[in-house]
Amino acid sequence: MQTEAGKTILIVEDEEKIARFLELELKHEGYQVLKAFTGREGLALAESGRADLMVLDVMLPELNGFEVLRRLRKTSQLPVIMLTARDEVMDKVAGLDGGADDYMTKPFAIEELLARIRLVLKKHVGAQKEETVLTYGALELHPARHEVRYGGEPVELTPREFSLLQVLLENKNIVVSRDTLLQKVCGYDYLGETNVIDVYVRYLRSKLDDVYHVKIIQTVRGIGYCIRD
Repeated sequence: MQTEAGKTILIVEDEEKIARFLELELKHEGYQVLKAFTGREGLALAESGRADLMVLDVMLPELNGFEVLRRLRKTSQLPVIMLTARDEVMDKVAGLDGGADDYMTKPFAIEELLARIRLVLKKHVGAQKEETVLTYGALELHPARHEVRYGGEPVELTPREFSLLQVLLENKNIVVSRDTLLQKVCGYDYLGETNVIDVYVRYLRSKLDDVYHVKIIQTVRGIGYCIRD
């Protein structure tokens, strides 16, 4: 199997035997490896820009994996694969909603983890090469960098708010139904409240329309939402 030659993987795992095992396997595959045994140490290394992907355990001292991910996503889109000993659906949902790229439950086959690392790195590199900017007036959305700016100022959005805005910008001048938005933003297997899209639209308007005195997202009664030129 080919690996992304020279890529550096950051392992954030408090169980030293597991961390050492992962380190040996990754080095055998041709990766460089960084290790951290606490959440704070892992976050600092992740924010240093030295790693190309982070393998992040959930149960960590000082800061748990979810908190590490939450803080990291404020400043970085470093690819993250989360590990946990718990096979709880809500844990997986929390990790993916928080911006993780993938999720694995312990115990796992090292071959599967290596395959997922290759896939996530490939997607990340592809996204960087295909960087496009979606715009609407002074609004800019950078999909690959997961950034939104208005008039050059950064706008902090949650992953679902970002996805919703991206879908609407990609379908500019087209009315997108609530059902379609629900599938694209929350996933086909979403079982929560059906009015969640309306809630996220309100959140977006509070961060864009209310702050910059514009009207970006239009409501089409009984159908869905639209961004029109």
